[in-house]
Amino acid sequence: MAVSGSAGESSGKSEETSSISAFTAWILQADKAIFALPTTGVANVTDCACSSEGASYASIEGSEAGRANWPAVASLSFGVFGLVTAEFLPASLLTPMALDLGVSDGAAGQAVTATAVVAAIAGPAVVIGTGRIDRRFVVWALSALLVASNLVAALSTNVAMLLVARMGLGIALGGFWSLAAALALRLVPAPLLPRAMALIFTGVSIATVCAAPLGAYLSSLWGWRLTFAAAAGCGVLALLAQLLSMPKLPPAAAPGLGSFAAVLKRPTILLGLVTVLLVVSAHFAGFTYMRPFLERVSRLDVAGLSLALLAFGVGGFFGNIAGGALSERSGSLAVGIASLLIAVAAAALFVAGASEALAYAATAAWGFAFGAFPVSISAWNTKAAADHAESAGALLLVAFQIAIAAGAVIGGVLVDAAGPSTVIGYAAIAAAAGSMLILGLAPIVRRNRG
Repeated sequence: MAVSGSAGESSGKSEETSSISAFTAWILQADKAIFALPTTGVANVTDCACSSEGASYASIEGSEAGRANWPAVASLSFGVFGLVTAEFLPASLLTPMALDLGVSDGAAGQAVTATAVVAAIAGPAVVIGTGRIDRRFVVWALSALLVASNLVAALSTNVAMLLVARMGLGIALGGFWSLAAALALRLVPAPLLPRAMALIFTGVSIATVCAAPLGAYLSSLWGWRLTFAAAAGCGVLALLAQLLSMPKLPPAAAPGLGSFAAVLKRPTILLGLVTVLLVVSAHFAGFTYMRPFLERVSRLDVAGLSLALLAFGVGGFFGNIAGGALSERSGSLAVGIASLLIAVAAAALFVAGASEALAYAATAAWGFAFGAFPVSISAWNTKAAADHAESAGALLLVAFQIAIAAGAVIGGVLVDAAGPSTVIGYAAIAAAAGSMLILGLAPIVRRNRG
């Protein structure tokens, strides 16, 4: 992505965004923004009133067509929905898969590990390896790989074939996430980047709510193989949407290892990555063992547990919207508040998790906060390196994967040593540390940059 210092026509954007004083007002304007926003003359923005962080959007080149291409952004959201649905399916299909393939639950569970490990490697590899290819062709190829991986999984006759299928999904997942924010920056004017990211992450929120229960239900009706085939069908629909809506996106530059090195020298990027390591490890350490906590401490039965997890998913959906809205005004504030709310929710569970009512409320708040966090940190990360957005996206993906793995390991050690309450306590401390880090250092970084 290029960096431009030329003045842009930002008065229309300032009028739209500066008038947003509440979340409900943002929602009322969302329909207009998504379906009919003209945004002419804002390809280059140098003075935007949409954020208190004046330089956040400054000099960032936005939509190459000069206006927002929301159908293309929506097609990316469809793709994300298909990817996350496929990623989560093994959790709800594990027992029948293991039985049919003649392996243990633990061996079948490596389908999840294979996807995560490959995704962490594939993110930077796809960015570098496809650097000279039109980005729409790359997106189409990754969506086709999503379809193929699900079909291979459905046809698997042994665990090795299943793992190969899941590795293919890992490539699609890692590549797609590395490119998502950079693509959004090229499809909409820069001031609308947080809103575009919120729309993309809506696919994550819906998949998080629906994938596991829907997978379990379809498996009971059709079996696990046809459930994977249905996931392939979702991928086909996403690919069709992308074929119809994605414009030509020639590579702006061919990223290489030097691009990654340049991005890592930026204090704003480093601040965001360290915050991710703290907050995401906190979330996945705590949420991975949320079920045993709710069962043993909150004493929820199966119905109560399902309701609590549904509250988490619904909270995440609305948190995604709120995170996009707040990111338009202040990226660091959006990330910091989301992190702090995770810490508060975890601390409430740690202190008073035996209360059933508090368990429901805290779980919903946790979902809301973590729904806001990815869209907020993605917008922050992309604005900090708009000229190397794909490389920045790949580094963010790697940080997420490392934090997920670290959180799972730390959570496993703590839960085995001292029970699930200890894991929730760790989540509260680590998330609070992430919140204090970005809220405390972001103003200093901005002053030094200025």
